[in-house]
Amino acid sequence: MTIVVTGAAGFIGSNLVKALNERGVTDIIAVDNLSSGDKFRNLVDCEIAHYMDKHDFLALLLEGEFEGELSAILHQGACSDTMNHDGKYMMDNNYQYTLALFDYCQHEEIQFLYASSAATYGKGAVFKEERQYEGPLNVYGYSKFLFDQVLRQRMKEGLSAQAVGFRYFNVYGPREQHKGRMASVAFHHFNQYREHGKVKLFGGWDGWGNGMQSRDFVSVEDVAKINLYFLDHPEKSGIFNLGSGRSQPFNDVAVATVNACRRHDGQPALSLDEMAAQGIVEYVDFPDALKGKYQSFTQADIGKLRSAGYDAELFSVEQGVDRYVDWLIKQ
Repeated sequence: MTIVVTGAAGFIGSNLVKALNERGVTDIIAVDNLSSGDKFRNLVDCEIAHYMDKHDFLALLLEGEFEGELSAILHQGACSDTMNHDGKYMMDNNYQYTLALFDYCQHEEIQFLYASSAATYGKGAVFKEERQYEGPLNVYGYSKFLFDQVLRQRMKEGLSAQAVGFRYFNVYGPREQHKGRMASVAFHHFNQYREHGKVKLFGGWDGWGNGMQSRDFVSVEDVAKINLYFLDHPEKSGIFNLGSGRSQPFNDVAVATVNACRRHDGQPALSLDEMAAQGIVEYVDFPDALKGKYQSFTQADIGKLRSAGYDAELFSVEQGVDRYVDWLIKQ
């Protein structure tokens, strides 16, 4: 039976393809939009059975082309640019496409795992998979929120096959280089430090000190492991936070990235204060364009994930970024 991965040439999608390959699974249809052609590089070291454009795939799927052939769809394809305010495109691409795949999977009794987002919580201070804590701040967050609402309603009515939504927090790690400005802070810090010998962080705003805005940063390695855990447990459905369960300041990412680079250069580790004093960490004014639209704090409540039986430890920033820098330097 074939597994479909949408967004397969993207960041999380390509990591899922690689993780499946490491299990010996190669009967994979990779679905994506390669208008940005450089993304193909994410699949060069992966084994797949076939590649399809996202529009061609959906059309053939709905025509019955793959009837009886698919075991699961891992749906990672979406526009994840939170600064894209084209609501029609966002809803067509993120909501309607997801709904079409979900309906098909329910009809054909196929496992369906999809990417939701922590953006569904907006500026809330509680990050728990319950309606009262949700309030997206942009149309990207709304497109994810709306499908989550559909899944909740359908779960009440009764599902015919597994459906799982993962609310990804700040994911970082290998295979994100094509994302440009939407790539992780760790990726940008690595490149800034290698090119300029310093990294830049937002200064204080809204009661937060310099570089102290804090997020739940989660390694894409953990994201892939958790996706595969649910793939192995088709009896488990629902919406789950997928973060580390920790909130760490951006300063921690800067320190971890710089010190990992220094380790490779045979230099000793430095503290944040030492980096700031030497100009290695530099703070810039908080952008006006982000004021009122920025999550200064996120921390996934992963109680529901643990209750679903996933008990492995998740990487801290210090652990995950160290591994990520090792990968970046090898490229």
